[in-house]
Amino acid sequence: MPPNSCQWLDYGPSGAVYLKVQVVVDFFHTGAGMHKSSWQNRRHGRRSHRQNPWFRQHGSNERHNAGAQQSPRRSSHCDDEAPSTSSGTAGSSSVPDLPGYYYDPEKKRYFRLLPGHNNCNPLTKESIRQKEMESKRLQLLEQEDKQGKKIARLGFNASSLLQKSKLGFLNVTSYCRLAHELRVSCMQRKKVQIQSSDPSALASDRFNLILADTNSDRLFTVNDVKVGGSKYGIINLRGLKTPAFRVHMHENLYFTNRKVNAVCWASLNHLDSHILLCLMGIAETPGCATLLPASLFVSSHPAGGDRPGMLCSFRIPGAWSCAWSLNIQANNCFSTGLSRRVLVTSVVTGHRQSFGTSSDVLAQQFALMAPLLFNGCRSGEIFAIDLRCRNQGKGWQATRLFHDSAVTSVQILQEEQCVMASDMAGTIKLWDLRTTKCIRQYEGHVNEYAHLPLHVHEEEGIVVAVGQDCYTRIWSLHDAQLLRTIPSPYPTSKADIPSVAFSSRLGGFQGAPGLLMAVRQDLYCFSYS
Repeated sequence: MPPNSCQWLDYGPSGAVYLKVQVVVDFFHTGAGMHKSSWQNRRHGRRSHRQNPWFRQHGSNERHNAGAQQSPRRSSHCDDEAPSTSSGTAGSSSVPDLPGYYYDPEKKRYFRLLPGHNNCNPLTKESIRQKEMESKRLQLLEQEDKQGKKIARLGFNASSLLQKSKLGFLNVTSYCRLAHELRVSCMQRKKVQIQSSDPSALASDRFNLILADTNSDRLFTVNDVKVGGSKYGIINLRGLKTPAFRVHMHENLYFTNRKVNAVCWASLNHLDSHILLCLMGIAETPGCATLLPASLFVSSHPAGGDRPGMLCSFRIPGAWSCAWSLNIQANNCFSTGLSRRVLVTSVVTGHRQSFGTSSDVLAQQFALMAPLLFNGCRSGEIFAIDLRCRNQGKGWQATRLFHDSAVTSVQILQEEQCVMASDMAGTIKLWDLRTTKCIRQYEGHVNEYAHLPLHVHEEEGIVVAVGQDCYTRIWSLHDAQLLRTIPSPYPTSKADIPSVAFSSRLGGFQGAPGLLMAVRQDLYCFSYS
């Protein structure tokens, strides 16, 4: 008797005893075939059934009842077939979700999930998820290339907006906001040609982050060097004009092999005269905050507007975030967020103020009118420091808000009555500082553990964020409507999350509006007019 078979006695109408043999087939048996003896026993049983009229009637009922159960067995007869790339979920309404197996809707069968990557062609949940994400990304890229004009809101286009504005249904503010939304939905991707004195480095160095200055005529870049370490540069955006998108990258010899934790533009001599960098310490070298003059980058600044600056370095270990103050009550000062501490340092005098916190400070921004410094913590707390209080005197915490996850970005709106924050759970909230309540939430952002920035542009009325899934999403600041989802030009990867910069005047006051996206060694421009 085969090991996967069973037998029992049955009695016919004439009292004769019959030996029934049934082969128990594994529901998900995929590799080996049946034993020959098992098939012989089944054929012998079928001949006995055909000879006896009682078995002929009884067997037809059994086949009718078991017909639905035999079809999935036949669908899993061979495991040599590879599953199709158009994978679906096993937990759909018509197909049961079975632990350890994956259902392919095109093949209409189950495939076994392997526990690890020690197989030459493993089928794991991670690989299935990556195939699904890549298929979705390619579909979106194809739609981006085919559709020249997209609709951000149903019922709104250029002609309807103009007609409603003439009829008085829209005021000037609403018309400009909706017009920007239409332009954002029609942005087209163009690759930017980067010129440099070292073209070979452009082909190997990968973009880590980009940061536009206040007037959007310069772009500070941090590139990961192939041999290890980081290299800094400034891209002049004055040549970013249609139809040929050409820019020039200016580099210098300032080179470090330490990780850049945070960066921001600093206005020491004039507006955006320096770049503030927070570098992580390694081995016996402690971390530091460095003020790097933009004048060190040859021809990176307009002629006659800058003088050679001095590089300043402050010994500040383990800084997670940084911010430069434009507030008159904290002139020429910058802040650094450390582990359970906030330091406010004066560049001129070197004086420091220290404020103790209960968690690591991952995001910071100074208010412009009120003497406040807003901080976002790993614990999910957002609090403001009153800069008029000295060190840890009473009453230095002005406002307290709470997220459910680590806060990665804090942005203060222009009137300083609201603050927007994002966290590592993918939540983006707009808070009213007067009532300390969330008044709006922006859905769709994806983040699990990454330290991702948030970009708020009140003039255009949009919010921009890049998720951990490498998709760039644009929302309406007014009502949290998702206006655009832009896929990455490259496959989704944790190491290839794009860095973006948006402005209505890329390249200066006479520049074209649009979005800049840096990923791997390439720079793309999504422009609209």
